[in-house]
Amino acid sequence: MKVLGIITEYNPFHKGHKYHIEEAKRITGADYVIAVMSGDFVQRGTPAITSKYDRSLMALYNGVDMVFELPVCYATGSAQYFALGAVSLLNGLGIVDYLCFGSECGDIELLKEAAQLLNSPSESFQSLLYSYIKDGISYPAARALAAEQTLLSENKDKSSQLLEAISEPNNILGIEYINALKQIESTIIPVTIRRHKAHYHDKYINHDNDKNNSKANNDYSDGISSATAIRAILENTKISSDLNLVKGSVPKNVYEYFIRNHYTTYPITIEDFAAIIKYKLLSESSRELATYLDLSSDIADRIKNIDMIDLSLEELSQSIKTKNITLTRVNRSLIHVLLNIKKEAFQEYIDDKIIYYARILGMKKEASHLIRKIKKHERLPIITKVSSAYKQLDPLGLQMLNQDIFASHLYNQIIYDKFKTTIVNEYKHGICLI
Repeated sequence: MKVLGIITEYNPFHKGHKYHIEEAKRITGADYVIAVMSGDFVQRGTPAITSKYDRSLMALYNGVDMVFELPVCYATGSAQYFALGAVSLLNGLGIVDYLCFGSECGDIELLKEAAQLLNSPSESFQSLLYSYIKDGISYPAARALAAEQTLLSENKDKSSQLLEAISEPNNILGIEYINALKQIESTIIPVTIRRHKAHYHDKYINHDNDKNNSKANNDYSDGISSATAIRAILENTKISSDLNLVKGSVPKNVYEYFIRNHYTTYPITIEDFAAIIKYKLLSESSRELATYLDLSSDIADRIKNIDMIDLSLEELSQSIKTKNITLTRVNRSLIHVLLNIKKEAFQEYIDDKIIYYARILGMKKEASHLIRKIKKHERLPIITKVSSAYKQLDPLGLQMLNQDIFASHLYNQIIYDKFKTTIVNEYKHGICLI
């Protein structure tokens, strides 16, 4: 039996994700697919557009056999910690043979070489990196510049390919997965698939498939749009009939969900949390704000000096952003303030077990035997009922789980406030089964 691991957000699930699942199974010969998925908040520092349970069902109906929730402190972390948390969870299951991720280059050996460059940097690389950061350049940009200078000076083979590899978002995340596997000494084999058709940041729906929607449901060549583009339609469409703009970009069952639940359970956006976030920013001192993950004293000082009363959260983030503080980091910082994720607690997790449990969000009934196999390895407690988890976890594990529960309850409150739809709380919500 071969088991394939996938790390994902499915925000929302689209044809590119389905292509990834099917192609990854073909390449690896896997019998089962296990997904580690972000919960109700995601890595770019926003809430997911639909709930974690709805996204779990989308995954299960389109090729995934079991979905585990990535703890929110990692789901909203930087690429390094997002990867470390997710890889540690997959490794802790004890049954995963492969980790397959999408990348712009589609070349696992090139990504391994890039990972080696960034994970074991030379003295010249480190010196250049620190000098660029000192000049006020953000860490991601400084790292790219340091790598460029190092490669040019060493005149390495593949210099141009390596430089391109470390400049693309999915390549960068893939490199972090490879580094995380090495860091925890995992035996999981990394595999990559070239990202198909749409670029990560593409903002426009691919309409090449409009002439033949029935064909597009089974043909990925013309029906793949980015999640960014799909979210833009979902967030800005007021009439459900206008959702046909995304019809060719998502599986039929996902489109039916969009139609059925439009302005009933989704869309949820960061602006829905504006009042809560502003309240916390206004009520805490600079010193208190600087205790949150990803939030430096410089960011805290900038926040306290901004008159935010008439600013949207998007405008507020743009006001906080600087040359050396990226917008994504600002957004993550605000989410960490919202969810009470502190640096000190996060560092305790990293210094200790990293991952303390594997919480199942959903699974196919025919894959239930995988739970017995996971339990045999006795690496991680398997949580199927939140109400029973308090008997399974140590204090740090409970602290991490309570952050997940709080995040979901807050998300559910926003759904109620916005749509007057009541969602079952985390203590009563069962596993999604199909």
